[in-house]
Amino acid sequence: MKYTQGMLSPDSLKDKVIVVTGGGSGLGKSMTKYFLELGAKAAIVSRNLEKLESAAKELKEQTGGEIFTYALDVRDYEAVEKMRNAVVSHYGKIDILLNNAAGNFISPTERLSANAFDSVIDIVLKGTKNCTLALGKYWIENKLPATVLNIVTTYSWTGSAYVVPSAMAKAGVLAMTRSLAVEWAKYNIRFNAIAPGPFPTKGAWDRLLPGDLKDKFDLAKKVPLKRVGEHQELANLAAYLVSDYSSYINGEVVTIDGGEWLLGAGEFNMLEQVPKDMWDMLEAMIKAKKS
Repeated sequence: MKYTQGMLSPDSLKDKVIVVTGGGSGLGKSMTKYFLELGAKAAIVSRNLEKLESAAKELKEQTGGEIFTYALDVRDYEAVEKMRNAVVSHYGKIDILLNNAAGNFISPTERLSANAFDSVIDIVLKGTKNCTLALGKYWIENKLPATVLNIVTTYSWTGSAYVVPSAMAKAGVLAMTRSLAVEWAKYNIRFNAIAPGPFPTKGAWDRLLPGDLKDKFDLAKKVPLKRVGEHQELANLAAYLVSDYSSYINGEVVTIDGGEWLLGAGEFNMLEQVPKDMWDMLEAMIKAKKS
């Protein structure tokens, strides 16, 4: 079996109802596809209804699964409540929430307007809070077990220059994940997060690295495994974490980045660039000093 193949049995998510924010494109769409292949029923939401309906049509043709679309701005709490009610009315319940909707762009922070800053924070942090709170109240009131999976990033705990609004927002999402994992465990609601490394998608990467920038920045060179991630690898992990197979995993963030962030974290990791003949020379110098 290869990492580009699904890893769970076909009925692993049978009859589970999953709400996926940002599910009409990119990684959200890829994860939704695998959820459907595992027997789940999905509700994908985003602001662009046309894109959602196009994605739903494609996903139905590929998987034969059941999928519901709803146009939603996650920044609007009342709209999120209406979405929740619509999904429950359509499917009869909601079992799982995948907070995947995000916004980001690369820029020197001093070039950002206050509105640009707020836009990222409102989508990522406020939007995740809105969906989590609206569904959480529904689950708690009706005494229903549930699972929440949040998509964060490896710079959630380190911070990162040039994506400061995203770093701040994702750090907040990670803090909420760990906090509610403890507080809402008594309601049988689990929380976990995934921190993906480079998983290129056309929409997101075109916005982050416009023009020929994405050709100049070879993302694979930043990864010790010397490749970027395949969407199925992320979908496999997401499906496992929302399934009952992971029922004892709570409050965890799983990094899936081929070792990218560790490469940047180690003080001497830049020595990877030292060629073999130079190591031979250094070793000879050390031995000469000892003798």
